[in-house]
Amino acid sequence: MRVVFMGTPSFSVPSLRHLAEEHEVVLVLTRPDAVRARGKRLEPSPVKVAAQELDIPVIEAKRMTPEVLDALRAAQADVFCVAAYGCILPDEVLTMAPLGCVNVHASLLPRWRGAAPIQRCILAGDDVTGVSIMRIGHGVDTGAYCAQASCTVSGKTADELTAELAELGGSLLAQVLPTLADGSVAWTEQDESLVTHAAKIEKAELRLDPDASTQDNVRRVLASSDAAPARCQLLGKPVRVMYACEASQDAPSCGAGEACIESKRVYLGCADGTIEIMSLKPDGKREMDASAWAAGQHEAAGSWERLS
Repeated sequence: MRVVFMGTPSFSVPSLRHLAEEHEVVLVLTRPDAVRARGKRLEPSPVKVAAQELDIPVIEAKRMTPEVLDALRAAQADVFCVAAYGCILPDEVLTMAPLGCVNVHASLLPRWRGAAPIQRCILAGDDVTGVSIMRIGHGVDTGAYCAQASCTVSGKTADELTAELAELGGSLLAQVLPTLADGSVAWTEQDESLVTHAAKIEKAELRLDPDASTQDNVRRVLASSDAAPARCQLLGKPVRVMYACEASQDAPSCGAGEACIESKRVYLGCADGTIEIMSLKPDGKREMDASAWAAGQHEAAGSWERLS
């Protein structure tokens, strides 16, 4: 089957690779090179890098110009496949390929429509999430879906869950395409009464708070990213908490807002208990194990608070 693939971040790469293994990917569309890390250099998207490794022609586009539309027509693809491309597709694109345009979405629709389904499922404490292969329509993730696959959420960071869902979605997408071709595909319309929305994560949402529960603070750490890190004020200095968990039963009991250091282990008191910090990154310094950070502190106890 001839496929045009559209995607940009690392989440999209497994979908491209699975399609390339089982179908003929004739063209890839991705967002243009951009500053993607802390440096100031322009970097290609992960999808562009993968497409070049696979020797597939690449077009960089942040909108559907007449030139891009001409290239899509010339590709004579049977189907367009999308995974986190980051560009609104006009009706002309959605109907250009004979088998339409399908998308890999990182949730079990209709739960978590929107920009941040992975972080939202972590913050909400969902036990299970997954991927959906869906039609692209006019609304945000409102189209019918034809396949879903699930995985557990508990204890996984956003990066870990993203990688797992990316692989799950890529495999499922490649499996679904033959059912589009032979007409055996079955579409399920989304139940509007079950819809939840995954709005973009704001930085303030992931600030750790001594007045929040241990569970909520740990979930904020798990859901954090470079774009929206889990931060707090610890012993008077701002830090990013890279990994944390609920403290074991033999951990010291810290009151809400208290920070305790014991045997080079770092504990923060929350509204209903204590969490243990496993790794952190003080502002202006490298990431380090909590034990290394604790070794450099002169006091065994102090305070922590939410960053304003």
